[in-house]
Amino acid sequence: MSLRILIAEDHAVVREGVRQLLIDRGVADDVDEAQTGGEALAHASKHLYDVILLDISLPDMNGVEVLKRLKRKVPRIPVLMFSMYREDQYAVRALKAGAAGYLSKTVDTVQMIAAIQQVAAGRKYVSPAMAEALADYVSYDGEQMPHEKLSDREYQTLCMLASGKRLTDIAVALSLSVKTVSVYRTRLLEKMKLRNNAELTFYVMSNRLVDLNPAMTA
Repeated sequence: MSLRILIAEDHAVVREGVRQLLIDRGVADDVDEAQTGGEALAHASKHLYDVILLDISLPDMNGVEVLKRLKRKVPRIPVLMFSMYREDQYAVRALKAGAAGYLSKTVDTVQMIAAIQQVAAGRKYVSPAMAEALADYVSYDGEQMPHEKLSDREYQTLCMLASGKRLTDIAVALSLSVKTVSVYRTRLLEKMKLRNNAELTFYVMSNRLVDLNPAMTA
């Protein structure tokens, strides 16, 4: 089965590497590339893809927001999230938004190909880490955790703050102004009833939302 795939990823080296890998392995014979959410939406409006491989971190908008727009625009195309963030950080949010699966960039080639072929065949891709995250989510019997009240940008800001990033670092990473990131910080603290970054970090560590091991987050 040779597929038509769209890769939405802001790093050209990653896009080109994945594209070449999929073509060389015979997984795809036609691979388009997008470096922003806007480009991904434009491509999806013009072409019928078997799978869209979508990064969480895009320069113009959050990947989960792009996912939501894609599911409204082209609901039948399976979207596989592809991110540097661990599954237990964004998997539940992505699946609730309509993703067919969530793939960490740390996976090997065999896992990547298996995941793409699985969602292209109309099934969901659930890794062991994602299965654990889902089990944790449903174990709360529907009670919403404080961090689940956050918007996608607020949640992304939460994780980055807990990882030790400054407002200026986050602003650069998300292509936002420092003032906007500061507003996100204020909102998330209010929603979660936290007073400062120390309480925020303690909450994130206690709920294992971020892996603070530098070797794992590089």
